[in-house]
Amino acid sequence: HFIGVYANPLYHRETESETMMEGDVDMAGADNGDVMELDDMKKRLKEMEDEAAALREMQAKVEKEMGAVQDPATATATQANREEVDSRSVFVGNVDYSCTPEEVQQHFESCGTVNRVTIRTNKYGQPKGYAYVEFVEPEAVQEALLLNESE
Repeated sequence: HFIGVYANPLYHRETESETMMEGDVDMAGADNGDVMELDDMKKRLKEMEDEAAALREMQAKVEKEMGAVQDPATATATQANREEVDSRSVFVGNVDYSCTPEEVQQHFESCGTVNRVTIRTNKYGQPKGYAYVEFVEPEAVQEALLLNESE
């Protein structure tokens, strides 16, 4: 079942008798014990909401402090790591679409130890025709550049 939710109460008005359902408690006819129990429940609900708000505030403060402390260092370390990996990598264009990473690795093994071969693909998993080869040694990049226009 779907319920109707209205932002403006003018669209939907009911009399109090129409809104009362079977099993609903008419507070005018409730005894004092029921009213006290309801008040206790409201008080506990308010306490729980206040505690939840305090926890959210503490969480936000901790996240802000953690972010302020970690982000610059992490970003710098990550950027430095990327630059270091880039210094040991080469871009390989015109890679045959049927070529496997293992074949690319074999082609560049004479240059140095190949750490990783990445053949870029489109969103359908089809090769885009280029790859990146990451070496363990930075010196291998110069050797790999000598293979330019090789097959």
